[in-house]
Amino acid sequence: MSIRHLAFLTPGNFAETDPYAGLEAALKLFEFGEKLGFNGAWVRQRHLERGVSSAATFLAAATQRTRRIELGAAVIQMGYENPFRLAEDLATVDILARGRLQVGLSAGVPLHGALLGNRFYDTAPNTVDYTHKRVGRLKANLAPTLLGDAQTFIESAGGRVRPQVQPHAPGLANRLWYGGGSLRSAEWAGRNGFNLLQGNVLSGENTDDFLAAQLGLVERFRASEAGEHKGRVALGRVIVPLDSADAATRKRYRAFAAGRVERTLAPQGERRTLFASDLVGTSDEILEHLRQDPVLPQVEELRVELPYNFSGEDYEQILSDLSARIAPELGWRAL
Repeated sequence: MSIRHLAFLTPGNFAETDPYAGLEAALKLFEFGEKLGFNGAWVRQRHLERGVSSAATFLAAATQRTRRIELGAAVIQMGYENPFRLAEDLATVDILARGRLQVGLSAGVPLHGALLGNRFYDTAPNTVDYTHKRVGRLKANLAPTLLGDAQTFIESAGGRVRPQVQPHAPGLANRLWYGGGSLRSAEWAGRNGFNLLQGNVLSGENTDDFLAAQLGLVERFRASEAGEHKGRVALGRVIVPLDSADAATRKRYRAFAAGRVERTLAPQGERRTLFASDLVGTSDEILEHLRQDPVLPQVEELRVELPYNFSGEDYEQILSDLSARIAPELGWRAL
């Protein structure tokens, strides 16, 4: 086991009446993580919830508050996005970040499309391609490809130029990640040159054991990769150490974990969704579990998924204990 890259994922949640305070706290957490030596700081993108609904906008702000740490979005659901406009936004953020942006993506029909109706849809939903091809279109738009033919120019007050998606962010297309929760999606990611994100939720295929299923996803991804290039694989786990928390906070953390145990006991729903167990305990207890995790030795990147609706002080305590007491025992060294 040799973890070389340590990151965290925060929901960026906020109170209904004060979104500024929550978003500002999330930006401060990125700064805090950088000071602790973390390699990456990621934010969830969620729609119609009290959290970050525009990862690109949030991360643009984060580029001005950090200097070294990788900045990630996990995951941007492409069903809600226009592949051309999103490419412009992401490239702009990456330029501001000086090449630090990491972009997690997923395909599929928009979860809240029916609820949004004509607030969102411009055409009949059954005429739109929400498959992996939509993700591929985003990647294609990040390439430095001139549009039209040799005689095609854009004339404006800015001058006469050959058209291409602007700005071009060198290397960003190689920093796209796919949230692969099924064998099919893991294979697609490997075959198409994406990096692979693994979290604490996946589709149960061939087994009811979460860890066995996730190991199968990583193996399928590796077997599907073409050529000499090998993509990165980041493993996500909910990890909540108790070491430096006070007694009341410890009790609250354990209550959080107890309320989520039932979903891990059996596949959930028609899609047989499997959930990983949360790791809540002392550093020694958490390390014992991690050393028995069969997926962890297959990766070099660990991403800690912070729970929803904890305070900024909670998140700082969790990251401090993790970076000082747990990650070094897995081979990681702070930057």
